[in-house]
Amino acid sequence: MAEEYAVSVVPDEEPRGASTLGVVGVIWNELSGGIGPWGTLRPLVALALSLVPFLFLGQHFNRQHSKGFGWFVIQLPLILSVVLWPVLFIWSIADAWWVSSGIVAKAENS
Repeated sequence: MAEEYAVSVVPDEEPRGASTLGVVGVIWNELSGGIGPWGTLRPLVALALSLVPFLFLGQHFNRQHSKGFGWFVIQLPLILSVVLWPVLFIWSIADAWWVSSGIVAKAENS
């Protein structure tokens, strides 16, 4: 049996000059991890919205409306407690960040 091998020769080309836009694009790609501007800013927007007290806007931003509504309803009796409501509020901020980061990671992997 005879085996065939294919050899391809790539001609030497001069590297193209770097443009300013190309350099900025590469720097942004490295800083954002390749997920683009919205993927980079989405968790920050969710975090900023979740800082609004009583409304749980971070959950609504992440399209988890039932979770946001449920936390809104459960906060009504917790407001009477000075200790438990801040725990729910801080948990909602962390949850909004975590879910939004997960959405970005899932979108990047698909």
